[in-house]
Amino acid sequence: MKTPQEPSEPSATSSDPHLNEADIEQAIAAAERSLIDLKERFAQIQRDQQRQNELQQRQKQIKKEQRLPISQRQPLKAELKRIKTELETIELNLESRLFSWGSLKEPFWQAVRFGGLGIVIGWLLRSCGG
Repeated sequence: MKTPQEPSEPSATSSDPHLNEADIEQAIAAAERSLIDLKERFAQIQRDQQRQNELQQRQKQIKKEQRLPISQRQPLKAELKRIKTELETIELNLESRLFSWGSLKEPFWQAVRFGGLGIVIGWLLRSCGG
């Protein structure tokens, strides 16, 4: 029975410890940057969610105050419209943080790959079938 042969020469990465150290340092720096970005996004999401809750509470208060005379309702309608716009912006920000191109890239390319493969197979079957 043969045993696997040991490589006669060490690989370039094991013979040059500085190369490994540089790669490790780059990986650590990239991980640190990713962690900082993640922390910043998390803090922004928390601020947006808190602001969203505040605006929703104010929106409920304004709707309760709709029983006021017409002259007093105009400023409330304007504030209600501003709140609605800000809530939509916050919801968009929160959704965009959850769904980024990076998270959709893999499913997109799989759909393109298998969709294209299905079209090619369909053409082949059609041409063979007459």
